[in-house]
Amino acid sequence: MVPVTVEGEARARIAIAGNPSDGYFGKVIACTITNFKATVRVCESDAVELVMHPKFDPTKFKSLDELEAVAVRDGYYGGLRLLFAGCKRFSQYCREHNIKLRDGGFRVEYETTIPRQVGLGGSSAIIVALFRALMKFFNLTEEHIPKPVLPNIVLSVERDELEITAGLQDRVAQVYDGLVFMDFSRELMERYGHGRYENLDVSLLPPMFIAWVSVPSFSGRVHSGLRFRYEHGDESVIDAVRQWIEIAEEAREALLQRDYERLGKLMNRNFDIRRSILGDEAIGRENIEMIELGRRLGAPTKFPGSGGSVIGIYWDDEHLERLRRAYTEAGYSFDVVKPYTNVSNR
Repeated sequence: MVPVTVEGEARARIAIAGNPSDGYFGKVIACTITNFKATVRVCESDAVELVMHPKFDPTKFKSLDELEAVAVRDGYYGGLRLLFAGCKRFSQYCREHNIKLRDGGFRVEYETTIPRQVGLGGSSAIIVALFRALMKFFNLTEEHIPKPVLPNIVLSVERDELEITAGLQDRVAQVYDGLVFMDFSRELMERYGHGRYENLDVSLLPPMFIAWVSVPSFSGRVHSGLRFRYEHGDESVIDAVRQWIEIAEEAREALLQRDYERLGKLMNRNFDIRRSILGDEAIGRENIEMIELGRRLGAPTKFPGSGGSVIGIYWDDEHLERLRRAYTEAGYSFDVVKPYTNVSNR
């Protein structure tokens, strides 16, 4: 008999407006994109086996120089720990909610094309893909793990199991897919344990580009500083969160009206607030260069996450090519944003 094999997928996400990693009772508009994705494969087996990825979980190097180069390029954290923690949390959730899983083992493998540490939700995509695959493998549905609850579980894998500073936004966007407006108001979070999540028509988005660095830095450092200041009552951060909420609400209206000039101004303001409270040193030279490069060429430009990449609006094909040429000549990767549109299987 051929072993049962299933796959789960999750896509990279970009934040259009609001706080890019909202854990501050804010509001966010984000979209998953097909440019990059993570895939997890679960295959029936005699034991539970988590397979290291040869590229992302290396343990053998030709030399110390190669080891150093890999560490600089990819950091120290591969996907294996995400699978390990994700499987543990999946098992715990099912036990705590009296969900009976069939006996037998399985083999888990993963693949990802999402650039690492550039604020596109690469870690959360692997975990969301894992949960989708495990749910298929064990024949679970949204009755077992409700859709609004799944992002919370995915977040708990990173935040509680692995102590990664993060918020719900990435996970909500990747679970709901497409263009999503998220309301994390305190009243909703405290009453229901999750926010209000609304899928919007992806065709409302303007044409956009994405550019990213080849050697990123760890975005969690920025999260950590912002979180510390927020929790200690820093008035500038609290005011920034208030402004991001307003920007997300106004951006939703701008999208519904297809007022892309207004949307562009809101996107610029979104980043400018972040820069004002974090400072240029925390933002980083390359990040500022990518932002300013787009804006000099007339493109509203902001972070889609916490740094390492930028997104922006382009107005026509000629504008797109000028942007592409400028970013690639400066040494950055560049592509047209391809929003995920098929949300029939959410």
